[in-house]
Amino acid sequence: MDSMDTTASPYPGQEIWFLTGSQGLYGDDILHQVAEQSRSIAEILAGPGKIPVRIVWKPVLTDADAIRRLCQEASASDTCVGVIVWMHTFSPAKMWIAGLSALDRPLLHLHTQYNLSLPWPSIDMDFMNLNQAAHGDREFAHIEARLNIDRKIVAGHATDPRVIRRVAAWARAAVGRHASRTLKLARFGDNMRDVAVTEGDKVEAQLRFGYSVNTYAVNDLVTVVDQVTDKEAAQLAAEYVEVYDVVPALRPGGIRHDALLYAARQEIGLRTFLNQGGFTAFTTNFEDLGGLRQLPGLAVQRLMADGYGFGGEGDWKTSALLRTMKVMGTGLPGGTSFMEDYTYHLGPGTPRILGAHMLEVCPSIAADRPSCEIHPLSIGGRQDPVRLVFNAAPGPAVVVGLADLGDRFRLTANTVDVVTPSEPLHRLPVARAVWKPRPSLAESAESWLLAGAPHHTVLSSAVDTETLTDYAAMTGVELLTIDETTSTGHLAKEIRWNAAYHRLAQAL
Repeated sequence: MDSMDTTASPYPGQEIWFLTGSQGLYGDDILHQVAEQSRSIAEILAGPGKIPVRIVWKPVLTDADAIRRLCQEASASDTCVGVIVWMHTFSPAKMWIAGLSALDRPLLHLHTQYNLSLPWPSIDMDFMNLNQAAHGDREFAHIEARLNIDRKIVAGHATDPRVIRRVAAWARAAVGRHASRTLKLARFGDNMRDVAVTEGDKVEAQLRFGYSVNTYAVNDLVTVVDQVTDKEAAQLAAEYVEVYDVVPALRPGGIRHDALLYAARQEIGLRTFLNQGGFTAFTTNFEDLGGLRQLPGLAVQRLMADGYGFGGEGDWKTSALLRTMKVMGTGLPGGTSFMEDYTYHLGPGTPRILGAHMLEVCPSIAADRPSCEIHPLSIGGRQDPVRLVFNAAPGPAVVVGLADLGDRFRLTANTVDVVTPSEPLHRLPVARAVWKPRPSLAESAESWLLAGAPHHTVLSSAVDTETLTDYAAMTGVELLTIDETTSTGHLAKEIRWNAAYHRLAQAL
């Protein structure tokens, strides 16, 4: 086994196995060349700035027993998040039936070859016998189709930037799937009363994604928060002053400094509770705050910035989706945040959406250094909460929602362009993002409503739609994409076709 050491991998301890198919017919000399050339392809993928997950090259596979054992080993591994398979030569596909049937990891079929160009003047039968991926991969693809194996197919030379980009997107989706399958989520209280879209089948979510979602009393958290010492709170509050533009009232000696100290207690308490329980996502609900003096704002924002999933009003599906997308976007430029479509600018000029939430928008999407402020909150019945205030950085992004339709989960994604607000928002004391949805606000909104997609979403300028498409395929979840090519009429037809497909698939 050769481990291709991906430089500064954002996913330490996780691997993608590189499998190469051939057969014993060719003899040792040819198989030695196959091994050397397949190792070279794996090294190309593992080069700096290429695939973000460690590539582990495996010896060339030439018989059914070896294939089966390796696929079973991959499925049982805690570190293997996916496999890349390439038929360097011709590998009779019946050898792969048992292995593929046992494989429980995402599969990418790389249709490539060692040589970029044909050496036209010197081609002979020795060259042809060695370089057979053109029909070897077709044999393998036939058995994949016959077995109905979910896979991504990428064709082209391993040095092609398009190939690298597509394999890297799949690799990030595979890591996201792995994170989903081990995700533990703590709900502090229940979801907001009488709200439909934040409900959902937690058992089905665990079957489909792997999410473990459980509820804890808010006062269990309060106990941990109250155990934070004055010294610990003061040290963290001093860090806030260094990192953010803290308003004078919250600074040491300010008339509201006690509120900043309590925000620090909340952050330390939340981190302690989540770390001790192995949780990577959580929810809160302003209707159920127990003994908390503030609705957590600053604490939630900072935890999201460190990669935790979060959902307001008990929205565990959005929290889990946020955590998954945080993982998929690790190391990429841009940010990923909890978000909510709040209100519209319908004109003049290009219509836009103003997104925000009461407090909880992640500073990873901020355009500039956030301001740390305190303002009244008209709901929740608690003390004024501390929060970070900023505008989101402009640029392309995607808005994603996860909904439970009763018979299946549906992901809905809308590509958008985040823009700078037309005028300063001096009287809006929350973090916010303004975006132009594609293809237009009217088509986007009509399509989103047709999809029954949620009002709580994840906004990401790091994760792209290809990675989301790969993730949906890996988890067997429906994905509707609203982009510049979308029309409401065509999307309505797609929704009907998808409904028929998923109901038929369940019956089978």
